[in-house]
Amino acid sequence: MTTTSERLSEAPARDVSRVSQSVFDGSRLRVVLLVDVYEGAQQQFLEAYEQLCNQVASVPGHVSDQLCQSIENPSQWLITSEWESAPPFLTWVNSEEHVRMVEPLHSCVRNTRSLRFHIVRETGRAYGGDAPARGRLQSEVRIGDGVIRHALTFTVKPGTEDKVARLLADYAAPEPRVDDSTRLLRTSLFMHGNRVVRAIEVRGDLMAALRHVARSPEVRAVEEAINPYLEQDRDLDDQESARLFFTRAALPAVHHVMADDRPEGTRRALYYPARPGCGMKLAELLAKADSADADDPASRVLRSTLFEREDVVVRLVDLADEGADVDPLPGDGALAAALRDLLAGEAAPMELVTDRRSPAV
Repeated sequence: MTTTSERLSEAPARDVSRVSQSVFDGSRLRVVLLVDVYEGAQQQFLEAYEQLCNQVASVPGHVSDQLCQSIENPSQWLITSEWESAPPFLTWVNSEEHVRMVEPLHSCVRNTRSLRFHIVRETGRAYGGDAPARGRLQSEVRIGDGVIRHALTFTVKPGTEDKVARLLADYAAPEPRVDDSTRLLRTSLFMHGNRVVRAIEVRGDLMAALRHVARSPEVRAVEEAINPYLEQDRDLDDQESARLFFTRAALPAVHHVMADDRPEGTRRALYYPARPGCGMKLAELLAKADSADADDPASRVLRSTLFEREDVVVRLVDLADEGADVDPLPGDGALAAALRDLLAGEAAPMELVTDRRSPAV
């Protein structure tokens, strides 16, 4: 993919070109879910899990799962599952089907934490027997930059976009320091039509950072102010209402590639409306193009992150050239045609509302 600004005839050599995050390498996925069950609700939780387990068994890409109870604290449980690869798991866990499927668990669960890992090495057969393992191991160790990337997206009522943009642009930023090991690094907020996308970068614990932001008086005030304009109703004082809203708003990062270690440049975001059921495939093709672009010394793209949930794909790009724009589709004609076939509408640049970086420490 190229920028529309003029490229330098002799671009400087790249210091780094690496994929630090990707769900598209085809390797098997291990999902670990840590669960804290209310006292006295263990049997209710077990029954809800068994019902869920029977439903998950028919989900494409699911291999197996295991339920474990702590030997020290009967309220602590662990669910592990294996998947042929990450895309089918993410397609399922980010779907409305999953929201409905896990509903019986919420009345007996105090807290959960989900961790996802590609399998790099294993000893013997994972589950015994003679059946070969489905999927392959992660082929290369990825080297990251210590930053976790995540986004939220939601829509506002048509006609209220300007009011919402002003509210989201003017609020005071929360304290960047979360605790001794976690810090907010950057928050970028974009809009396209009535869709809002808030991308955050965190060093440390993502969940701790999200809780910190949610408790921030500055953020809470602006969230309350935009409530009347949201297409999906929510009550932030109702734990279940807030949970459902932010579950549906989560827009996970599925691919991040670094082309250069230089400081962040001009930030751009593009919105790709996918045809129903095509969001993950569209993101995979964009990831392929971005990885190729990262290896091009003439490219002005410093880094690129792809976020995907169901039919929403957002591409966040940092450019070396001040004021440069990024092409929505790659220069490769065949790849561009394949992407067009997956789009429900035109890929479009998003309007920057605010881009805030925490002070260096």
